[in-house]
Amino acid sequence: MYKRQVFDLELTLERDRSLGFVDRREMGPSVISTATLETVADWFDGLTVESVRRRMRANVEIGGVEPFWEDRFVGSGAPSFVVGDVRFDGVTPCGRCVVPKRDPATGEELAGFQQRFVEKRRETFPEWADEDAFDHYYTLMLIADVRERYRDRGLEVGDPVEIDEK
Repeated sequence: MYKRQVFDLELTLERDRSLGFVDRREMGPSVISTATLETVADWFDGLTVESVRRRMRANVEIGGVEPFWEDRFVGSGAPSFVVGDVRFDGVTPCGRCVVPKRDPATGEELAGFQQRFVEKRRETFPEWADEDAFDHYYTLMLIADVRERYRDRGLEVGDPVEIDEK
């Protein structure tokens, strides 16, 4: 949506089967909630939700849910979720790299970002999430799988989101 507005181009998001999503060939799309982005922005003076959104670079953002909503989709007995007609299965929490601590426009590093992030993530980790599914607290977002039969379907802003308890 952002690139369409800035460059006045009709754009689509398509999976590159040779590379996959994020930086891992075998992984599917990344998912985060707007409330998670808002919460993380509140952890840091001077960061806006838009800045955190650009630092995290999720493929799919879910609105109208609680912070860290996406954490429920990994671990033992984790449910799936459906957006419109597309089912997402959680694969793993997304361990973060050096990118989030850098300003997306300037590349300037935010001093103490990783340490503060880990401290606040530990403090706010949802009690309903399966902590054993997380290797560490420097994680944010869900890496999901979209099964083959759902991949030809589209997503629209405003599509309903439902948890599928299986």
